[in-house]
Amino acid sequence: MERSSKMWQALTILVILTIVLAYALYPYASAFFGAFILYAVFKPFHRFLISRLNIKSSISALAVIFTSILIILIPLYILMAIVLLQIQTLFADISGIYSSIESTIHYIDNISDNMIPVEIDLMERLMELVASLANWISIIALGAISTIGQRLVEFIIMYFVLFYLLVGDKSAFAQGLQNAIPFNKKNTSRLLEQFISLVRTILVSTGLIAVLQGVILTTTFLLLGIEGAFLWGFVTMLLAFLPVVGPPVIWVPTLALQIIQGDIFTAIGVLIGGILHTLVDEVLRPFVQKRVGEIHPLITLVGVITGLKLFGLLGIIIGPLLISYVLLVAAMFNEEYLSRQENGYYECVKTEAFKDG
Repeated sequence: MERSSKMWQALTILVILTIVLAYALYPYASAFFGAFILYAVFKPFHRFLISRLNIKSSISALAVIFTSILIILIPLYILMAIVLLQIQTLFADISGIYSSIESTIHYIDNISDNMIPVEIDLMERLMELVASLANWISIIALGAISTIGQRLVEFIIMYFVLFYLLVGDKSAFAQGLQNAIPFNKKNTSRLLEQFISLVRTILVSTGLIAVLQGVILTTTFLLLGIEGAFLWGFVTMLLAFLPVVGPPVIWVPTLALQIIQGDIFTAIGVLIGGILHTLVDEVLRPFVQKRVGEIHPLITLVGVITGLKLFGLLGIIIGPLLISYVLLVAAMFNEEYLSRQENGYYECVKTEAFKDG
């Protein structure tokens, strides 16, 4: 009895300390998740440098960090700078946006031919929407500028953690963390392997397709001279992570707008780009998912929405990863503890029944 009481006291202390630690580290949660994701992505490269080129582990870890900065961080920074510049340029020409809205409204009025009996002030609503959107983007831009210091701290933490994950994956500290996982060795190994597998599945089967669709739309808009090509390509890339919605939200309205304005050549070009998007979704995505792995669309949808809210842009990957991992841990808990207790109970009942018989 005394042992059980002390166990619950120790468990209470552990839960309180865990909550306090999680609360203290929450502002930098994206940095830790980013480090784990980069570790899962670049671990094979790290092992290649050590085993094939006989490079020291610490030098190999620094090479991995430099490579990740070169192929991920710098291109992403350049892309965000271009997107921000195009947002400013796009909303600086508010009059041009208003004229496009006016032409669209007049076109709708002409084809409707008074078929809509209820008078709707669509112009006023669209003007309010544009003003609200401009204000929202301005707030995001100012917020991004004001948090540059925090982002810098997050990057330092992320690469610091990544370095020690690569160098010390077989250290006593890493072994201690593995021993702290409340599952047997088989399920602990399964947790670590599934994390790497989930990261690669999300990045390759979803992320690669999203980047490809963003590149297709950006290239299409650049060739056709449509303003904000990088901005709309970036938005398309984000939307491609969402099942069902995806790139048609961008290119279909653009196609309709070009038809309304009478620019048939540009409309045909946008339509060709839309067909390419459809082919990527219907042909390439299933092929990649068959080779790499697939995540349920509901997990992706809920994960992206919650992840963006909690972790920002990186939440596109973290959200689905967290939900998939929670489901995996729940299944393992059921397998290792609940099912075992249930089987033990039935075995006990059978034994007692055998004795009574």
